[in-house]
Amino acid sequence: MALQNIGASNSDDAFYRYKMPKMITKIEGRGNGIKTNVVNMVEIAKALARPASYPVKYFGCELGAQSKFDEKTGTSLVNGAHETAKLAGLLENFIKKYVQCYGCGNPETEIVITKTQMITLKCAACGFISDVDMRDKLTTFILKNPPEAKKSSKDKKAMRRAEKERLKEGEAADEELKKIKKETKKKGSTTTTKVAAAKGGVTKKKGKHSDEDHSPEHSQADENERVASDDDDDDVQWQTDTSLAAAQQRIQEQLSAVTADMVMLSTDEEKKKSVKKSPEPETKVHENGVGAHDKLVDEIKEYFKKGSSPNQLKSFLGSLTGTSKEVMDAQFIALFNDVGKGFAKEVTKKKNYIAAAVAAIKEERSQLVLLNSIESFCSKASPEAAKEVALVLKVLYDDDILEEEFIMEWYQKGIAGSNKGSQIWKNLKPFIEWLQTAESESEDE
Repeated sequence: MALQNIGASNSDDAFYRYKMPKMITKIEGRGNGIKTNVVNMVEIAKALARPASYPVKYFGCELGAQSKFDEKTGTSLVNGAHETAKLAGLLENFIKKYVQCYGCGNPETEIVITKTQMITLKCAACGFISDVDMRDKLTTFILKNPPEAKKSSKDKKAMRRAEKERLKEGEAADEELKKIKKETKKKGSTTTTKVAAAKGGVTKKKGKHSDEDHSPEHSQADENERVASDDDDDDVQWQTDTSLAAAQQRIQEQLSAVTADMVMLSTDEEKKKSVKKSPEPETKVHENGVGAHDKLVDEIKEYFKKGSSPNQLKSFLGSLTGTSKEVMDAQFIALFNDVGKGFAKEVTKKKNYIAAAVAAIKEERSQLVLLNSIESFCSKASPEAAKEVALVLKVLYDDDILEEEFIMEWYQKGIAGSNKGSQIWKNLKPFIEWLQTAESESEDE
């Protein structure tokens, strides 16, 4: 089957990796019952990562004709006789509206329906969230027939927990097996020692003409056996020299060992005292930390002054030196440093930059990094900005940049932590109560 690049703008790129089959159509029937069958619509839909019913419905909406996709047979029919070129052109419009990222043009996007029943495209390449025009007729069909949801973070968390429990059980079983092997080895080695001793007595009495009987007492083989028995035979009892000279020598060795330990202990204590007396290194680290933070803020401000798009922000943030929390803190200061009243409006305008920053963090709990940065920023920002923290979280929650699971976890830690008296938690309380109510209602449904 012939392939072509996804998106008309990429048609001349011979190395473009996103491809789909060329459309094949067939006119069926005659008279009033004439229909156009898109023969390979299922294959095209798989390449676009969209349900086949979406483009078929889009054809019907644009042509003003009835259209139908049969889930069982995979048949795609549009009433009337339509040329392949015309349907291919409509498919290109569908790709621009419902497949390609509005920021970078990449077709690797996912349809996300927000809590407010708005349709967005979340780009896996750059993290950009594209807002689909809700005036289009197909949006009503998509809302009624949403794409299959991927596994939620709760399901993933349960799977990880089950995997950890399985690994723990496996480790416990391995430990038990090691103990059994060790006990068996000890019993076997003890029995071997006794048998070897009995055989040695018999051979001494018995044969006098064999070469082995005339071997020296401390041969290499005997030495190897003695080393092996030292490692394995814990049950063998050895004789101790009880003479006066031997006893005095052992006492001297023990006293020397105790004296050495006392010397080492006093040396360690002196080192600890000297470390406590000189706090200069801590001050230097603190000063360097402040300098690094200011440098991060300046670099991010310079980036925004250039007018770069959110698509490029992901790779830029990844090139900066510093932890994910430090980079996120610096970005908030660079974006909203002088903002007071109207903080939520500014976040709404620049939410794509925040989404790109979260996508740049290669951690599973990246949303908690964002929430901790919001907390740090609001604790230092003007009181007018801190009052709008609930509205800020609502904006990020509606656009699926933040999920309720992480918001609740962060809030519970905050009200129980050392900073529990902060005004931030009081300002957030109405939003948290609304979130709990909305979650309980969805569970009841």
